Amino acid sequence: MLALWILMILSFNSKGNEMVEILENTINEVVSMSESIPTERKIILEKIAKYIDTKEDVNLIFVCTHNSRRSQMSEIWAKIAADYYGINKNLLTFSGGTESTAFNPRAVKAMEVLGVEFNKIGNDNPRYTYSSKGKSYTCFSKKYNDDFNPKSNYCAVMTCSEADGNCPYLPGADERISLTYNDPKEFDGTDLEGEKYLERSKQIASEMFYLMSKVKK
Repeated sequence: MLALWILMILSFNSKGNEMVEILENTINEVVSMSESIPTERKIILEKIAKYIDTKEDVNLIFVCTHNSRRSQMSEIWAKIAADYYGINKNLLTFSGGTESTAFNPRAVKAMEVLGVEFNKIGNDNPRYTYSSKGKSYTCFSKKYNDDFNPKSNYCAVMTCSEADGNCPYLPGADERISLTYNDPKEFDGTDLEGEKYLERSKQIASEMFYLMSKVKK
């Protein structure tokens, strides 16, 4: 499967073999990490997988407070993982916040270090494009109910406890599932900043790969 994935990403990765190799190594690492995911989190991830199994057209919206770190990482890794496992559905991933700010450059860098290639458009709440399976996708900070996101027929995955508490009702959601992550923002400006952003990105990636591995093909 990994060999097929490498051929797939070669078609759109403008930086060539270097980024391909980095992403390949990341995929190997996060797939192996999935074995150590705590049982209680696996239960939550498998619940999302079961939701996906009930749909042909699948929309996942990952929600956190500022839509700048955890929800953005989740959106991107979920899409990459779904394509990696060849899920035969129209599965789209989105993200949003209870407010909008910008896709945090520290989170962007952590994704790039792990092999995801972005193109940046604009400076004030810039849009970032990335590709998976030969298609281009756009991510940027926005509220969960932004016109860019689906208004119905979606599963809301709450990636931070604050957003989960501040968003008691999400109109149009088929299901709402809490899958919270610690915020790497706590380490901004410290010597641990880079390490913690990578740690969170890898954790999210491992869980998204585990989730998509449980979806019926």
